[in-house]
Amino acid sequence: MPRFLVVLDVDSTLIENEVIELLADAAGSGEAVAEITSRAMNGELDFEQSLRTRVGTLAGLPESVIPEVSRLITVTRGVPEMISGVHAAGGRVAVVSGGFHELIDPVAATLGLDHWRANRLEVVGGVLTGGLVGPIIDAEAKASTLRQWAADFGIPLSRTVAVGDGANDLPMMAITGLSVGFDAKAPVRDLADVLMDVRDLSQLLPLLGLRG
Repeated sequence: MPRFLVVLDVDSTLIENEVIELLADAAGSGEAVAEITSRAMNGELDFEQSLRTRVGTLAGLPESVIPEVSRLITVTRGVPEMISGVHAAGGRVAVVSGGFHELIDPVAATLGLDHWRANRLEVVGGVLTGGLVGPIIDAEAKASTLRQWAADFGIPLSRTVAVGDGANDLPMMAITGLSVGFDAKAPVRDLADVLMDVRDLSQLLPLLGLRG
């Protein structure tokens, strides 16, 4: 049975990018989408509504853009070391994201993450429709996913850690034993237990008593 569970946000946390913005750049809507993303992460807009608006700008993109965008993703410094350290101590590392399985799956598999969950883009005839399929991973879904994983693994919430940067991470951060704001936006800075402003996720290990 795992000793503890670390759950991270993906965009601007596990990775340096906002994947929706990379896709929007390919669609020619990058500037508008970046503005909406910033407002959503600062808690100024409803996440689901903002997500659907941003994804709507991707309508007409060929599905072949997904592997092209995947090559632009940069994993945040210290992630492999953090995952290795958590695993060595008997913990699990998972991510839950308002981003997209199509882009997160290869990253998660390469890094050796234990679990991950995200939204799914709708594709018809090899073309993005501008829609989504399946349940939306919004702020409450992030929290319920963390709670479900902890229950499935027999880990009390007091032995869970949430790491994120935006307003949609706050509900999951509120139920964990330790919440870490990673280079965080204003709403998270006010509520996280710990702030981590250097973009190196190996710094999580000393916080967990695993190194240093």
